[in-house]
Amino acid sequence: REKAAATGQGTSIERIPYFCSGCPHNSSTRVPEGSRALAGIGCHYMAQWMDRETATFTHMGGEGMTWVGQAPFSETAHVFQNIGDGTYFHSGSLAIRHAVSTKTRITYKILFNDAVAMTGGQRHDGQLTPRMIAQQVAAEGVEKIVVVTDEPDKYPSGYFDAGISVHHRSRLDDVQRELREYPGVSVLIYDQTCAAEKRRRRKRGEFADPPKRAFINEAVCEGCGDCGVKSNCVSIEPVETTFGRKRRINQSACNKDFSCVNGFCPSFVTVHGGKLRRGKAVEQAQPAASKTTIAQSISAGLPDAVLPAIDGSYSLLVTGIGGTGVVTIGQLLGMAAHLEGKTVTVLDMAGLAQKNGAVMSFIRFAQAGNPLYAPRIGTAAADAVLGCDIVVTAGKDAIARMAPGRTRVVANVASTPTADFTRNADWKFPLDSMESGIVSAIGDRSAAAFIDGQRLATGLLGDAIATNLFMLGFAWQKGLVPVSSGAIERAIELNEVAIEQNKAAFAWGRLAAVDPDRVEKAAAPATTISFVRKQAVSLDELVAQRTEFLTSFQNARYARRFTDLVGRVREAEQRVVGDGSLKLTEAVARYYSKLMAYKDEYEVARLYTDGAFLEKLKQQFDGDFRLGFHLAPPLLAKRDSRGELIKSEYGPWVFKAFGMLAKLRFLRGSALDPFARTEERRTERALIEEYRQTIDDLIARLDRDNLSVAIKVASVPEDIRGYGHVKERHLAAARARREELLKEFQAVRPLKAAA
Repeated sequence: REKAAATGQGTSIERIPYFCSGCPHNSSTRVPEGSRALAGIGCHYMAQWMDRETATFTHMGGEGMTWVGQAPFSETAHVFQNIGDGTYFHSGSLAIRHAVSTKTRITYKILFNDAVAMTGGQRHDGQLTPRMIAQQVAAEGVEKIVVVTDEPDKYPSGYFDAGISVHHRSRLDDVQRELREYPGVSVLIYDQTCAAEKRRRRKRGEFADPPKRAFINEAVCEGCGDCGVKSNCVSIEPVETTFGRKRRINQSACNKDFSCVNGFCPSFVTVHGGKLRRGKAVEQAQPAASKTTIAQSISAGLPDAVLPAIDGSYSLLVTGIGGTGVVTIGQLLGMAAHLEGKTVTVLDMAGLAQKNGAVMSFIRFAQAGNPLYAPRIGTAAADAVLGCDIVVTAGKDAIARMAPGRTRVVANVASTPTADFTRNADWKFPLDSMESGIVSAIGDRSAAAFIDGQRLATGLLGDAIATNLFMLGFAWQKGLVPVSSGAIERAIELNEVAIEQNKAAFAWGRLAAVDPDRVEKAAAPATTISFVRKQAVSLDELVAQRTEFLTSFQNARYARRFTDLVGRVREAEQRVVGDGSLKLTEAVARYYSKLMAYKDEYEVARLYTDGAFLEKLKQQFDGDFRLGFHLAPPLLAKRDSRGELIKSEYGPWVFKAFGMLAKLRFLRGSALDPFARTEERRTERALIEEYRQTIDDLIARLDRDNLSVAIKVASVPEDIRGYGHVKERHLAAARARREELLKEFQAVRPLKAAA
């Protein structure tokens, strides 16, 4: 990354196209272990880069034909073939006919999402329903037809012909395991509406919008990533705390698919009723003033920006994430230039990138009557860059348009994760290297402005979708946009979408460029509340914080076990490093306390009822709402075909039960503890003693040569995450890692002596 920054090549991170939040393909493209699938034309094509055993693709209507040719010469008995409903309607039904005629063993998964989603959500060319598909493939000779859906109860009695079974999507794996044993052509119709289309129809009032949202109690979250595995959803984002990385849901992007709640973790609740709170800056101004008045009052008194001169032409590059309104910014600026009589061209580079990937809009301006010969911004030819996402802004395609001494940049540094985070729980956001790459490309730090536009826009207006207009206002006030603010506001009005919010976002962005302290203060009340009120800075603060936490977990006597070990480690490390950095002591403080504060039933109950959870919940939601808790009590929960517990939703009464359970934590580990004898709890208690013994053994032999390895050993509990079967998998890997490190630790001194 440093080399890339130095050479102006951009960073190694890339924002690749991905399924939308709540996309049905997040679930529908999964295949059972041991199976593989083939791709085709449509959004499901992207499953090829999602570790889903999906490979190759074909032209529209050729789905499955590669397997028809390969099957007689392959030891593989069966494959799944994904095919979209639009492709099926166009010509895919012919491929199914051919597979039937050749008696090929294949399951077609017809993904009925009720839209031609890849190209913008158009309707099918003609009428198409799941029933019509089932009848047609049956007429073609398919004898095994199954329907899987997120809403099995929506079909009236007799909707499908006899012999066609309907299953909830939670049974997809079991259903597919049955189909892969079928000797001929089978069809699985997966019926779930496109998430992006749901969002559009809900805005138009054409689709039901359930008064329900998912929410994560970050104190209970273990950061294991199982919710991402279950949902594959980009609306699940990391949140860094002093207790490590947790998860939260981006409520602005969430499309209410709710598959994330199936992650094996008790941190998920669903909020029924109520609404998302508006930004504090809006709330405080209502009802005395309308949002229009807010926008006018914000911009009142602001100095007019010095618009950049158009010397022949002026090129503005807008970068961002597909689906967040980057193309809208180009449309607004194009209209604003038209209103002022300027010559303008707008070229949007989108394609599949509409789906959470990199989007760039090339906007070129000229004075009235002057021609623009090429809409694309060439290499080193951008006069300004409005970066609505720093990942795309620091990418090689955007960096290539920047030039030292010419380009000025305004970039949003919000840590919006790439799709990699859905598969890698430890994914890191390389902000420093991205900023360095941009500064290197333009040659002057003063020509770049970095601002967390998403955090501020969400805090001010209650919705992250306002970010891009906020960034536009900031860039305009900084003099990067060659059209007047009046023309931009008029273009917002003509767009006829969220007019008042967009004008307010633009005004707040302008103010942020002039008076950032005022904007920070206005946005501050809406920032996230952490379950830890004070973040630890020094080692002493860390130890004090964990001591207090363990006292709340059990009692002061229990906490002294923690401080005693930390004290012994500190003395040993100081003998080795003197006044140097006590990294081993810090690691032991973090991870011994983590093992000691294991999240059993009492601790989960305490973390729900200590006040921080409700405080954070009320910060995000307003009105009269009730909570649903998604739990898998070992004595009550059913098990799936793999023997894993299945979560169920329980009502608000659980919160009262949590309150009583939290008060009974003095029973923890005693003969009267009803949970103490389970395998998971016995393992957790054994881990505490095991860790203490390991650390005592390490410090007995500690020296400068093996200190770095000792720190790694002490940090192994970082990888022990999750609950139940998820934790078992992580624990097995962590123990293997510990054994490798202990061997390395033991080998350090003998090797030195031999040398």
